[in-house]
Amino acid sequence: MDLEVGMIVEGKVTGITKFGAFVDLDGGKTGMVHISEVAPTYVNDIKDFLKEGQTVKVKVLTISDDGKISLSIKKAIPQQKRPSAPQSRSYPPKQTSSRPGNFEWQSSKKSEPSSFEDMLSKFKQASDEKMSDLKRMENKRGGYSRRGNSSK
Repeated sequence: MDLEVGMIVEGKVTGITKFGAFVDLDGGKTGMVHISEVAPTYVNDIKDFLKEGQTVKVKVLTISDDGKISLSIKKAIPQQKRPSAPQSRSYPPKQTSSRPGNFEWQSSKKSEPSSFEDMLSKFKQASDEKMSDLKRMENKRGGYSRRGNSSK
């Protein structure tokens, strides 16, 4: 069977490395699934998802001129089973406590979705307010001179 980009085929996992897994395909061909293509979630340890000898469905992503075959397990999953989140990485939601790393420009309510533009606008507003506060404090203290001490 000739492989073509976009085909979904079955194969057997023959080797696992820290960066991916090697899969034997029909016709004696071997392809590699990069760790980022193993699951629709973040994969820290590939062995949590795959075992040697396991049969998996893979989608052929690319076939290079030198015969290297790039495969994806997560793209072989039917669309309705995939999470509806955008194609970016999913990170745990930030807690809104007063610990470092929480900023006023970030959404304070978990149910309130914020777009990047909204967050950027809030950040710019908070930044402008802080800069004007700093300038006011500098003027009250007398500031500093870039030319050195002027009391000579």
